[in-house]
Amino acid sequence: MTQRLRLARLSLVFVFLGMLITGILGPVIARAQEPDFPHALVITVDGIINNVKEGFIARAIDKAEENGAALLIIQLDTPGGLLSSTREIVELLLESPVPIAVFVSPRGARAGSAGTFITAAGNFAVMAPGSNIGAASPISAAGEDLDDTLASKVESDAAALIRSIAQTRGRNQDKLEETVWTAASYSAQEALSDNVVDLIADDLEDLLAKLDGLIAETSIGTVVLETKGLELFQLEKNILEHFLEFISDPNVSFILLTVGGLGIVVELFNPGLIAPGVVGVICLLLTFLALGNLPVNWAGVVFVILAMVLTVLEVVVAGFGILGVGAIVSLVVGGLILFTQFGDVSPTMPSIEVSKWVISSTGGVVSLALVYIVGTAYQSRRQGPPEKTSALAGMQGMVTGELAPRGIVLVGNETWTAISEDDSAISIGEPVEVRSVEGLILTVFRQSDPEK
Repeated sequence: MTQRLRLARLSLVFVFLGMLITGILGPVIARAQEPDFPHALVITVDGIINNVKEGFIARAIDKAEENGAALLIIQLDTPGGLLSSTREIVELLLESPVPIAVFVSPRGARAGSAGTFITAAGNFAVMAPGSNIGAASPISAAGEDLDDTLASKVESDAAALIRSIAQTRGRNQDKLEETVWTAASYSAQEALSDNVVDLIADDLEDLLAKLDGLIAETSIGTVVLETKGLELFQLEKNILEHFLEFISDPNVSFILLTVGGLGIVVELFNPGLIAPGVVGVICLLLTFLALGNLPVNWAGVVFVILAMVLTVLEVVVAGFGILGVGAIVSLVVGGLILFTQFGDVSPTMPSIEVSKWVISSTGGVVSLALVYIVGTAYQSRRQGPPEKTSALAGMQGMVTGELAPRGIVLVGNETWTAISEDDSAISIGEPVEVRSVEGLILTVFRQSDPEK
């Protein structure tokens, strides 16, 4: 035992030393890797636009300004995202002290919904051949059109934003507004012809060559670009940003919510186990962190947690399938509506949902577990624990869940399902005595009853 304790302590010492060295040397190494020569900073933004992408773009702008980058290039490929994050990113681009080129690439990429706003907000809007831009009209999270009143309200707000961007950057206001009002989309060549974008470029080198000598208006004044032959420096997401992107996946969020809810409920019904509670709290905290990047429907969260409560109740009070069926139904409903939006719907957010495979797989696992538990409980009810039957008869206990006439009692440091002998209600805290045992069900009576 002493040897194991020493090894554990030594391991902790090495872990803390490693963390200390990393904390000290990490920034030094990172700074040593930063370019000290004229360069263009390049970042890749793909997938759903959310708070993580917003933070990444903000960090890139700060890094470009700090290192004296001549240009920031945002390689964009997105179906859309959160309107709040889109607005923040647009503000960052319009107020940037560094010239920014938003490059919809590679070939086949798209700047859908939120991507249209972001592309239009750059100093230079550039597209690769074969890419497309547009379709910023609001739809529901299920992919359906909104009702006329709601659509008009949301569309007007989105149209005002993209109109303001077009006026600021000198782009075709009417064509950009059509992406909102009529969900118009444009190919790279169509967007160039209609002055929706400024350039078409085959790759980054071609982009630098075509930007050379152009003028960009930034927050600190007018800048004439000298980009021909400029060195490119790629800025990657850090570990935290990668982790936040991972847990912000709808499927991962659903699994974390399910595991977290189950862990908390198990701990509440079995105080002192500790491990389920710790795992549950961590998973729920990660879930809420992830849901901040997604258009969550809180009714779905309630359904998922209710499913976990019913699952544990099925195990604890032996509902013989009824509670289990309720748990499965609640889990499936919760998964289906977790990201379904009602009311105001973001015009920049594409349809988001938990995979039907993930919902069915999770529901299947819970169903199999409940079938096994219910089957075991039923078999035990029929056979009963013969070694305890004689021992329990005559033992005294206390009511922990009101008998009306069925409830829960504590006998011999064990929790049992019980019914009162005369079908009378017995309140929590009252002393009782076991009359008989049938399977896993005790028949009890009030200990103070003078007739017994």
